[in-house]
Amino acid sequence: MKGRGDHRVLLLVLAAILATFPSAHAQDLQTRIDRYVAGEVETRGIPGLSVAVVRDRSVVYSGAYGVEKLGDSEKLTPRHIFHFASLSKPFVATAIMQLVETGKVRLDDPLTKFLPYFSLSDERFRDITIRQMLNHTSGIPDVEDYEWNKPQFDEGAAERYVRAIASERLLWAPGTQWRYSNMAFDVLGDVIAKASGKSFEAYMRANILEPLGMHSSTFIYPEVDEALRTKGHVGNPPKVSDVYPYNRPHAPSSTLNSSVVDMVRWMLVNLNRGELDGQRILQAKSYDLLWTPTAETTMDGSRIGLSWFLGQHSTHRTVFHPGGDTGFRSYILLLPDDGIGIELKVKGSPTEVVRQLHRYAQCPEIRALILVTGRSRLSPNTTHLNGKPLITAPVWQGQL
Repeated sequence: MKGRGDHRVLLLVLAAILATFPSAHAQDLQTRIDRYVAGEVETRGIPGLSVAVVRDRSVVYSGAYGVEKLGDSEKLTPRHIFHFASLSKPFVATAIMQLVETGKVRLDDPLTKFLPYFSLSDERFRDITIRQMLNHTSGIPDVEDYEWNKPQFDEGAAERYVRAIASERLLWAPGTQWRYSNMAFDVLGDVIAKASGKSFEAYMRANILEPLGMHSSTFIYPEVDEALRTKGHVGNPPKVSDVYPYNRPHAPSSTLNSSVVDMVRWMLVNLNRGELDGQRILQAKSYDLLWTPTAETTMDGSRIGLSWFLGQHSTHRTVFHPGGDTGFRSYILLLPDDGIGIELKVKGSPTEVVRQLHRYAQCPEIRALILVTGRSRLSPNTTHLNGKPLITAPVWQGQL
């Protein structure tokens, strides 16, 4: 299976929705996307793929293609559950901002205020702040082994993990450089637990998933309805993975399990700046923090706010996050000023395809397709924000 096909899927979906004017029939759009995506899945041997598109606070398309696993005739549906990998991280950032709004957390609080047992083999760990964890400038290294083949399931896994990384060393002084860190987000899960008085997973369910009506979604894989589970696929040609990527210490960085149906609601609430169907999970002003750039990254010139990556097409800003773990990859792309959201999930080997998919979503061809409806809040040449220089990034080779 080649990644190029997945990129073309995203391009087709994005082109179709951006080129569709109000006079176009929704059924025409659905037919165009169905025909193209189904053909790609069949001709390129993609085990499974799902797509959702929202525009102007409405779902304009959702679909699933392929099978639950190769060798099985069960067809995928929009209700089947996928592993979403690093798309978990914006959920973590939303939870932190909820705690900021209630006064339980401040972004510039030191990490050790909430986790006094946190330490690294470097005294500078005491300078790490919550904000630096959220924008990947803490200097905390990345995870080397997720131990998907040795999963832990109990509630104590989060704190044990924080205590177990004490021998790690910082990559540099906190706040001075950027590098993607799954480890930092796993530690943030324990911050959420200690600040809220609930386990990370219980907090996410009570304060984000349930209020949004994401009833099939969970950060605990054993809770997934067995009838809706899917298998990851690895290799080329693809085969069913021997492991499912779940291990409770890594729930905050990686283990969101969700469906097309549920993730549509996640796109809608973010495009509507925290409110959906009368339920508000976040104040609108919090998005000014989530979606304001704080550092440059190595993601093809993109910047980062708090967990969300930030880009720009012509005068249009984009907000996005890729994800990839063993057997699965995923991507969410929002155009907040245009009210457009696209979410894509594919079964297959993750890292390089996710990077290529990101690059394709940011390519000049996409820029030419976007309707000119307004100006971005950030100039492409911005180097300072509120009088402070944006943090620059060294070369990064980590896992999303």
